Amino acid sequence: MTSKPRRAAGVLAAFTSLALGLTACGDSSEPAGKDAKNITLTISANSIVGGKNSAGAEWIEKWVIPRFVEAQKAKGVTAKVTFVPSGVDDEVYKTKLALDLRSKGGADVIAVDGIWVGEFVQAGYLKPLSEVAGDQANSWEGWSQIPETVQGLGSFEDKRYGIPLGTDGRVLYYNKKLFTQAGLPADWQPKSWQEILDAGAKLKALPGVTPIQINAGTAMGEATSMQGALPLLVGAGGEIYKDGKWAGASQPVKDMLDFYTKIYGGGLGDPKLQQEAKGRDKSFAEFAAGKIGILAEGDYFWRSVINPSTGIAKMADRNTTVGFAMIPAKQPGAGIRGQDFVSMSGGGVRVLNPNSKFPSQAWELLSFMHSAEAVKAELAGEARITARMDVNKEVLAGDPMLSFVTEKVLPVTAYRPPLAVYPQVSVALQEATAAAASGRSADEAAGAYQKKLEGIVGGAGNVTS
Repeated sequence: MTSKPRRAAGVLAAFTSLALGLTACGDSSEPAGKDAKNITLTISANSIVGGKNSAGAEWIEKWVIPRFVEAQKAKGVTAKVTFVPSGVDDEVYKTKLALDLRSKGGADVIAVDGIWVGEFVQAGYLKPLSEVAGDQANSWEGWSQIPETVQGLGSFEDKRYGIPLGTDGRVLYYNKKLFTQAGLPADWQPKSWQEILDAGAKLKALPGVTPIQINAGTAMGEATSMQGALPLLVGAGGEIYKDGKWAGASQPVKDMLDFYTKIYGGGLGDPKLQQEAKGRDKSFAEFAAGKIGILAEGDYFWRSVINPSTGIAKMADRNTTVGFAMIPAKQPGAGIRGQDFVSMSGGGVRVLNPNSKFPSQAWELLSFMHSAEAVKAELAGEARITARMDVNKEVLAGDPMLSFVTEKVLPVTAYRPPLAVYPQVSVALQEATAAAASGRSADEAAGAYQKKLEGIVGGAGNVTS
């Protein structure tokens, strides 16, 4: 126990030293301005060649930097661009960035997790793109290719602070063979929560099959919030954080928890699976083995879990056996923004350092990194969802599931609030779903959640109920 504080202090001291030494473009004496002929810029990301996110680091070093420098040279500008790599735990990287920005240092273009944006804004570390780079940040061609819902990943309180990198989306996966056995359609698309329950009731007749898997409880961690609680909450018209307040024992929260009670209290889900340390992995294996009928998951499940060749729970017949459907609102029109269907997404963004000595050119670099050409180069042939619809249309043409997420899911998606206290709120939400899955009523679970929430976010005045 005693060694940890000393180690943390050492790490912080090292970061402080680095932060003071790494001033944004600090080694240039050229006057800042749009017409500067000699510029020095730096890029920071939690990636390093040969280590964490190696491919991303290689793309920056071997593709972005030489091409950007060449493009600047064609304009008569001599650009020196340096990549500052990291290959550390995300929280360590986050601490480093905070120290850099607090000391008015750091790189000019910085990759961050989208969920950190609001926290950094409230701390005074970030400013809106248009304040840093001027009007050019609003007139960029790329915004027309990024849906407003996806732009939300890099936004806070309706202002853009960064450009989204890749993103993802949540859907309902289902086993077409089990559906056929249960007398359900192979092209299933539920339009309400009741239709999900109705399908579950038919699947229940199949021996050895768990009809529905919606993640619940703390053992599943953030997967409970992102795959279960939050999509259901927005499907009931609620948001976990809105207008400066957190959702407590509100009607949408109660509706979400009531859905859990109907699944797990009604014998449509396996409550024990939600309590196991490896429960999520087990749910993957059971779905792949044809033992789960409906599973709520992200596109990661399709790409990396049941991928026939590289998956951790390979399904040789994935393309013919697995169906996917949008997550419906509680009933048509009941979702946030009056939507019939909903989802949740996550992902990273790149932001501009407000302390950059060359903010205009830093924006040129940032927007260049998010051009269609650059995004395609970063993918390096891999089928992955990007923020740009034009790129997705081209690179995902051969993957029906990822195309489905891009075309249908991203336009209706939502994001977690990018605030420092959210992880604690998320755990409280997970505990509430665990209570509902283990037999407590929605009202009881919501009441206990509200009390816990008030203690986390500073009192009842910060909670809606």
